[in-house]
Amino acid sequence: MLLTRIKGPRDLDRLSQEELTQLAAEIRSFLVDAVSKTGGHLGPNLGVVELTIALHRVFESPKDKVLFDTGHQAYVHKLLTGRQDFAGLRSKGGLSGYPSRAESDHDVIENSHASTVLGWADGLAKANEVLGREDHHVAAVIGDGALTGGMAWEALNNIAAAKDRPLVIVVNDNERSYGPTIGGLANHLATLRTTDGYERFLARGREILERTPVVGKPLFETLHGAKKGLKDFIAPQGMFEDLGLKYIGPIDGHDIEALESALQRAKRFSGPVIVHCLTQKGRGYTHAEQDEADRFHGIGPIHPDTGLPIKTSAASWTSVFADEMVKLGHERKDIVGITAAMLHPVGLKKFADTFPDRIYDVGIAEQHAATSAAGLATGGVHPVFAVYATFLNRAFDQVLMDVALHKCGVTFVLDRAGVTGDDGASHNGMWDMSILQVVPGLRLAAPRDAEQLRAQLREAVEVKDAPTVVRYSKGVVGPAVPAVGKVGGMDVLRLPAPEVTRPDVLIVSVGALAPMCLEIADLLDKQGISSTVVDPRWVKPVDEAMAPLADRHRVVVTVEDNGRTGGVGAAVSQALRDAGVDVPLRDFGIPQRFLDHALRKEIMAEIGLTAPDIARQVTGLVAKLDGRFENEPAATVD
Repeated sequence: MLLTRIKGPRDLDRLSQEELTQLAAEIRSFLVDAVSKTGGHLGPNLGVVELTIALHRVFESPKDKVLFDTGHQAYVHKLLTGRQDFAGLRSKGGLSGYPSRAESDHDVIENSHASTVLGWADGLAKANEVLGREDHHVAAVIGDGALTGGMAWEALNNIAAAKDRPLVIVVNDNERSYGPTIGGLANHLATLRTTDGYERFLARGREILERTPVVGKPLFETLHGAKKGLKDFIAPQGMFEDLGLKYIGPIDGHDIEALESALQRAKRFSGPVIVHCLTQKGRGYTHAEQDEADRFHGIGPIHPDTGLPIKTSAASWTSVFADEMVKLGHERKDIVGITAAMLHPVGLKKFADTFPDRIYDVGIAEQHAATSAAGLATGGVHPVFAVYATFLNRAFDQVLMDVALHKCGVTFVLDRAGVTGDDGASHNGMWDMSILQVVPGLRLAAPRDAEQLRAQLREAVEVKDAPTVVRYSKGVVGPAVPAVGKVGGMDVLRLPAPEVTRPDVLIVSVGALAPMCLEIADLLDKQGISSTVVDPRWVKPVDEAMAPLADRHRVVVTVEDNGRTGGVGAAVSQALRDAGVDVPLRDFGIPQRFLDHALRKEIMAEIGLTAPDIARQVTGLVAKLDGRFENEPAATVD
């Protein structure tokens, strides 16, 4: 096999065009076989095989920087840079599902948040300029979907301003189709437009004509307009060239020879260039090509022959939300849905199918989604913006200054909150309950089971004068956890034995960690330590009943699937201090560090967020309190 002979990008230089075609076929076969076993991003990688080969033939990574926006299409890049052991893809100790600096010097960006690559490219190109590295190049690959993000256009605005700073932008267009412009004439015009001689010719022509009395300047503008009109007829480049960016394309993204030719021309040009490539997501795998939803964008383990999942999934948190949204839509005509290019993943597809006039997909533009939601709420409807928890980070200012400041009734539904695991550091939803704590008036719910998700979503959309947030985990929803009582607005999940007058521990359980908290209580009970378990349901603001309840216990323990810094534990601690309740508090959550990819249960064990680990530490804390009380002298009364 040719693929096994590729240890690095320069091994591609020795291959003929026929061998490169064979290599592309081998890579596709490898990807289908490997990713069907592990799960991962299959469709995007099948679509960029030839493009990635061409990039590594033309550019000299890692000296040249080859950047991938989002990074879910970097599997081919991994294969061509010496990483061909995919057995542990997205598993602990195995390859990351995204570019990873720890894996290879060929990887640059690993945050896997979309629309950022052009900002990175702009900075790297500027660094080359400052340091005089004329033999270093930057090539940034961005999908047509990521171009819907505002950050991409902010970067383009800056990139276009530097006419003489080399930078190659590869637009991987796998959705829209344009008229055929591949061929001799288009190739010739693209070559002409990206030569310094052509630019000098235009400049000289303008100089001569503008010195010609009366007719000179109008004639130049007419000729220049005709030239631009001809080019726009041949290729859909007007938008980019109006920004001042040279344009090559569209190019057949599965023709290695054509891609290499275009990239070589772009590399030689002394300024920023757009190379527009048309690719087919899922190419070469029939089941992906025929998948109308997303061309097998992201899959779990599947049968490669049938494309069907190996395991049938139980009900997920997302599916519970999806069904309840449809019910709410039938009951209230003012409910509308918003998604940032993730209609299927966040569970709004059913709502969109049922109410097509009440769904808004804004593209990868979380900031716009939040501000648009503020406008919708001000206009008299109630928007529900469903988004991955990690991506709400991108719209914090809009949540704060557009939604909360204006007291807009907007509901944010955060999917994949907490530790998500195999997608790595950038996808863990571990920041939301910390950053949202500082937003005045915002109310945040963390449902513990499906019944609570349905109930709290309904409570959230009833709020008209403030933002509300409902957050839940990735994956299968757990069993129902019934309440045994109420204290204020909080559900009591477990009470100590009736004869206990002052229980040892108050366990504050946040969201889906309720079963773990009940297990902690059981383990403590075996050590003779009594406990009460409460679910606040709404963790922001802290329930007024929390302080007096905590005052009736010796120790307070909070358990949350969120970063410890500034999270629910910190908020409860502040509420107790404000109420003058002097009870020791221990907060358990996610440490504030970037977590490597692994299964959720593996990460939870690694960070000590398991019932045995927590019970052990709480037992030690209570024992220390017992020792302190036993050694203290008895109080005297004067």
